[in-house]
Amino acid sequence: MASTADFKNGLCLEMNNDIYSIVEFQHVKPGKGAAFVRTKLKSLRSGKVLDKTFSAGEKVTTARVEKRPHQFLYKDDLGHHFMDTETFEQMSLEEHLIERANLLKDGQLVDILVHAETETPLSVELPPFVELMVTYTEPGIKGDTATNTLKPATVETGATVMVPLFVDQDTMIKVDTRDGSYSERVK
Repeated sequence: MASTADFKNGLCLEMNNDIYSIVEFQHVKPGKGAAFVRTKLKSLRSGKVLDKTFSAGEKVTTARVEKRPHQFLYKDDLGHHFMDTETFEQMSLEEHLIERANLLKDGQLVDILVHAETETPLSVELPPFVELMVTYTEPGIKGDTATNTLKPATVETGATVMVPLFVDQDTMIKVDTRDGSYSERVK
């Protein structure tokens, strides 16, 4: 059990037969009335985000969630296959548990959030940035740089990323996995 004073981003709570992670929270103390905590919670099972208000000092049930390092092996009809880097056990997960699954590269290290009591995988966290090779992009036209212009580029995983005009085919780029955007060229 924890109270609203223990809230921090990333804390996992059990409520309504689901596990939620706190995305953001704000303690509000109005001039009149009791204080309360406004939170934005993300369901780790479905990915839905909801707003919930707790009164200050309210007790909530915390969930024991562990991050375990895994390596992405391959994708097939059964789902995405991962191997635990410590025990070498393999598991298969559906695509809806993986945010930005189109940025997963074979052999990539990820963290899988697992509910400690039931041993069920909840979600897959990619590293903040991944390095990918551009497999196809239209050539940039010289002199067409009056503004910060972007063009679509297909990377080795099949995902499409908007990149600046100077990025050519067979260039390694760094992609932000939080929003799927181009970050920089890899030297």
